Amino acid sequence: MELDIAIEDWPSGDWEALAERAAQAASEVEPLLANARLSASMLFTTDEEVHALNREWRGRDKPTNVLSFPMLERESLQVLEEDGPPEMLGDIALAHETCAREAAEKGIALDQHATHLIVHGLLHLAGHDHVDSDEQAEAMEALEIRALAKLGIPDPYGDRDLQEEPH
Repeated sequence: MELDIAIEDWPSGDWEALAERAAQAASEVEPLLANARLSASMLFTTDEEVHALNREWRGRDKPTNVLSFPMLERESLQVLEEDGPPEMLGDIALAHETCAREAAEKGIALDQHATHLIVHGLLHLAGHDHVDSDEQAEAMEALEIRALAKLGIPDPYGDRDLQEEPH
């Protein structure tokens, strides 16, 4: 997957390399993300910008840590051939202030939390969700935990064993 990354008002750091590593780990646990035809845009921005996007596109008048805007249905990803023109998977936006506050509350580094949120956002773009049922949430969390473990990042939920494969 190719990433188009824009960084606005985030502290200095190699956010592009972090996003690439997160995307690689996500594609290792969710093979649909490994299709070379796919591209996704990723915006590292402010709470103000994410708040505006959340209000405009989701009808929620508040900032959030990460927004995902899928452009392909999971069923389309499942039948996407390896050969062919590029396909836009979707967009992800991360809000700096919310991400930084959450990282501080969890007692972890901002880059570690941002990595988790990128993996989370990419799994949403691949059609995973955590809203409709506990079963969906557990399945998505298990994929996140596996992807983060590949990067040496501990379980962000704190209630699972870090194994290559889910239990």
